[in-house]
Amino acid sequence: MQFLEPLRDRIRRGEITTTVRLWQRPHVRVGGRYALRPGAVVVTKIAEVSLADITPDLARASGFAGLVDLLKVAKHGPGRRVFVVEFRYEADPPVQSRARP
Repeated sequence: MQFLEPLRDRIRRGEITTTVRLWQRPHVRVGGRYALRPGAVVVTKIAEVSLADITPDLARASGFAGLVDLLKVAKHGPGRRVFVVEFRYEADPPVQSRARP
């Protein structure tokens, strides 16, 4: 799952935990890990909703100024089904180097 560059740091800080996508079919699954370096987002919930369910508050919670801005970005290809995806960001644990004896 990809995110606009201006949203990535806010996702990493946990400020954004929801995204809206217009797809033909779901492209993620609950429990799936999707890279967002240096960690990943983990999908916790996905729900198909109607376009009327997308509110200005949901758009702002997804990191956008409003509904129009969100809809400009949410559409990926010919998709017409609306999905609300909830997730959490998990940083990768630091790599520990092995000391040679």
